[in-house]
Amino acid sequence: MTGREPFRGTVLEAVLERITYVNEQTGYTVARVDTGRGGDLVTVVGSLLGAQPGESLRMRGRWGSHPQYGRQFVVEDYTTVLPATVQGIQRYLGSGLIKGIGPKLAERIVEHFGVAALDIIEKEPERLIEVPKLGPKRTKAIAAAWEEQKAIKEVMVFLQGVGVSTSLAVKIYKQYGDASIGVVRNEPYRLAADVWGIGFRTADTIARAVGIPHDSPQRIKAGLLFTLSEATDGGDCFLPEEQLISNAVQILQVDTGAVIECLAELVSEEAVVREEIPSEDPERPTAAIYLVPFHRAETSLANQLLRLLRADADRLAGFATVDWDRALGWLRGRTGVELAPAQQEAVKLALTKKVAVLTGGPGCGKSFTVRSIVALALARRAKVVLAAPTGRAAKRLTELTGHPASTVHRLLELRPGGDAAYDRDRPLDADLVVVDEASMVDLLLANKLAKAVAPGAHLLLVGDVDQLPSVGAGEVLRDLLADGTPIPHVRLTQVFRQAAQSGVVTNAHRVNRGDYPHLRGMSDFFLFPTEDAEEAAKLTVDVVARRIPAKFGLDPRRDVQVLVPMHRGPAGAGTLNVLLQEALTPPRPNLPERRVGGR
Repeated sequence: MTGREPFRGTVLEAVLERITYVNEQTGYTVARVDTGRGGDLVTVVGSLLGAQPGESLRMRGRWGSHPQYGRQFVVEDYTTVLPATVQGIQRYLGSGLIKGIGPKLAERIVEHFGVAALDIIEKEPERLIEVPKLGPKRTKAIAAAWEEQKAIKEVMVFLQGVGVSTSLAVKIYKQYGDASIGVVRNEPYRLAADVWGIGFRTADTIARAVGIPHDSPQRIKAGLLFTLSEATDGGDCFLPEEQLISNAVQILQVDTGAVIECLAELVSEEAVVREEIPSEDPERPTAAIYLVPFHRAETSLANQLLRLLRADADRLAGFATVDWDRALGWLRGRTGVELAPAQQEAVKLALTKKVAVLTGGPGCGKSFTVRSIVALALARRAKVVLAAPTGRAAKRLTELTGHPASTVHRLLELRPGGDAAYDRDRPLDADLVVVDEASMVDLLLANKLAKAVAPGAHLLLVGDVDQLPSVGAGEVLRDLLADGTPIPHVRLTQVFRQAAQSGVVTNAHRVNRGDYPHLRGMSDFFLFPTEDAEEAAKLTVDVVARRIPAKFGLDPRRDVQVLVPMHRGPAGAGTLNVLLQEALTPPRPNLPERRVGGR
C-alpha cells in the first residue's frame, strides 16, 4: 500500500465467530475465528473496528504466543470478504452486523432472495418489504444500519490505503467519524493536534501519501508548531524567533523565506504569540515565539502570584502582631533546637507574607524550617495543606512534618485533559499552602496551583534550584528567585554541623561552586571511576549487592536505590534492572513469579 514498507507477515482468511473483548476507545479486539480447516477456533487480537461475527475476514499480521492464552494471531490490518453461499450470507446477516436483523429474519430474507440478498440490501433496500412480515419502518432502519457499517469500512480501507496502521485508523475514525476521509485527504496535519498518538512526523507521512506538496503552507505551519512543541518537551516555554526559523528550516527542508512567511501568518492567526522580551543587549530585545497555552500560563501565573501577594484579606492575620521571641521560644522548647537567624527570617516570612520562597542547598536546614513553619501555623489552628510534585516527595514531607501531604495533582484533583477540580472559582480551603521540591513544578502546573489558592491564604514554595528541574516546560522556582521579582524569599546558605560531616552534602556544594569534589576521607561518598560502560554496570551491581551491605549493614533490596542518567545502553536502567534482578532476586523453583515477554 502507498507509503508502506513491503509486507512481510502472514495472511489469514477466516470467518469471525465471536468477539470476546473489545476496547471501545482503541478498537483493540480479542476474537475467535474459524479458518475452515477443521479443528478448534483460532484466537486473533488487534484493531478490528467494524468487524462483526459472521464476516469473512482477510487478516494480515503475524503469529505469536501469549504466556497465559497460548497461540494467537496478531492482526495488523484486515479487509472483509463478503460471503458467496446462501448459508454464508444467512449466517452473515444473522450475526448482529445490521441492527434490526436477527437470525430468524436473516433466514427469511435469504429464503426470499437467495444469493442475491446482499445485493438487494446494498442496491435496492426498498425491496426488503417483499419479505413476509417486514414493514416499511424496519426496512428503512435496516437500510440505514447497512449504510452505517459500510461507511466505517470505507473509511478504514481508505486510511489503510494511505499508510495508516489499523490502530491509528481506529483513533482517527473515533475522532472524526464519517468526516475522516475528508480530514485526512485535505487537512492531514490536523491529526497531530486532534488525535492522541499521532505526531507531526506521522501526519507528515500521511500528508505525503495523499499528495500534499512538500512546501505547502499547511505543512510549513504544522512544522513550525511541531518545532515549538519539541522545544516545550525539552523544557523551553518559547523559542527566539531566529532559532525557531532555523530549526524549522532544518526539520522541514524548505526555503527560509517560506518559513518566515508562514510564521507571520501563524502570528496574525493568533495560533502562536510573538512577544519582545529583554535580552543581554538592552537595545535589542529578543523576539520570543510561544505556543498559546504556554504564553497564557506564563502571563496568568505572574498575575495570580501578584494577586495573592497584594490581596487585602489575610487568613493568617494573627501572625502580623505575634510576639516572635515568645513564638520562637515555644518552638525551641518543643523541638530542642535553636533556629539559625536565616531560618527564623524564613519562618516569619512564610507566616506574614502571602507568597514566599524558601530555598537553599542540601544540609542548610530547609526541611527543619518547613517543619517549624507548619508547627507554628497548626498551633494557631490554621488550615495547612502540604503538597509536592511526586509521591515520594509527598511521603517524605508527611514524615517530616507529621501532617498529611499529597501530590500537587491529587491536591488539585487534576483530571485527564488537564482540568482541575480546584481553581479560582473553587479555591482550596486552606490558610497556608506549602509546596516542597518546587524546582520540579513546571509552568502549567504552577499556574493551576496558583489559581487554586484562595485570596488571603499564604503560599510557600520550597526547593533548591540546583536540584532536579521540572520535566515540563519552565523553571518557575529559578525565575521567582531572579533579581527584580517582587516575590519575597529567603536563601539558606549555612551548612549545619551534622550535614557538613556528610560527603554527599559537602561535595554537592563544591560541585555547585564549580569545585572538584573531595574523594578521600568521606564516610558516605565514594567514587569508582571506569571508562567502560559494561564494566560500570558490573561495578554498580557489585557495589549494590556486596559492598554496601558489607560496609553499612544495609539490605540491598530494601535500603538501596540506584539512580541512572539514561534508560538505554550497557549501563542504562534497562540493563541494570536485569543484572540487579539476577544478583538480588534470582529465579528459584519455589518462588512465585510470572514472566511477561522477556521479564
